[in-house]
Amino acid sequence: MSGRRVVAVDGGNSKTDVAILDESGRVLGTHRGPGASFTPADHKRSVAALERSVRAAAAEAGIEGLPVADAGVFCLAGADLPADDRRILRSLRGLGLVPDPVLRNDTFAVMRAGATRGWGVAVVCGAGFNCTGVGPDGRVVRFPALGLISGDWAGGATIGIEAVGACVRAGDGRGPHSVLERAVPAYFGLRTPRQVMVGLHTGKLDSSRLYDLAPVVLAAANDGDPVAVGIVERQAEEASVLVCTALRRLRLLRTDADVVLGGGVARARSPVFMGRLEERVGACAPKARITVVDDLPIVGAALLALDQLAAPDGAGAQLRETLVADRFSPNGAVR
Repeated sequence: MSGRRVVAVDGGNSKTDVAILDESGRVLGTHRGPGASFTPADHKRSVAALERSVRAAAAEAGIEGLPVADAGVFCLAGADLPADDRRILRSLRGLGLVPDPVLRNDTFAVMRAGATRGWGVAVVCGAGFNCTGVGPDGRVVRFPALGLISGDWAGGATIGIEAVGACVRAGDGRGPHSVLERAVPAYFGLRTPRQVMVGLHTGKLDSSRLYDLAPVVLAAANDGDPVAVGIVERQAEEASVLVCTALRRLRLLRTDADVVLGGGVARARSPVFMGRLEERVGACAPKARITVVDDLPIVGAALLALDQLAAPDGAGAQLRETLVADRFSPNGAVR
């Protein structure tokens, strides 16, 4: 096998996608592995899972030994704070997968896939939730994205928890009735909200399945259920606050900045979610251009990796044609 190669990784809570490409954009090997948080408490397991996924993609590409490529970009959901970046990058260098690994938060993959000019605001709204802003001058705005301790309310798990809580409140009289009272237990194969609550509390139900309740809530909201509408509109409010804050800090409120949305919740294009988001962003930045990226985040990571090689024209188009969802093994849901 001749020519230069790159490895691209999109890693998050729900899955780890890896692609190895040559500099023309041709896909040589791919793999979908389990998710990894890359939090300090989960660091060693996360790094080990990432290494296994990269080596599996290399094996599919017929690559033996290290390094597996000439350049690599690792877009990881846990790279939120400067201390996280330093910690994760040290481990990536120690693995020896590529000579000089580049670490980015996963929002940068969404930005690269959807912002044609390379600047604007990118929001990931899927299993997790985060935002990054990049100005025309290269300035960057990031957010901690550490959940409740950093003031966040958003993402698939939060939507799932809110849905379960709304069901339980409806069942014991504290809240209004909702179609979620039937839809949420049905998703878990149960009959009542209380059974869901008890199952999650005792560990009989896997709490990671809360991520997958988002489509149930979005469908109920699209059908007009008031409780579901309230949950989805709050998610849209949170996303719009991040977008407007990033644009304000970059002094881009009066520009036609790209606002790029990625992640399963955004890609669902719920009229309730999109309507509220467009309303709120339009009020603060009327010229902003909101788009939803349908490409998998790994596409953006691969484009960033090809940038490292200054790949020839046409490489990006080649990889977009071939780096699609059915290239990946079904170890986790596509988000």
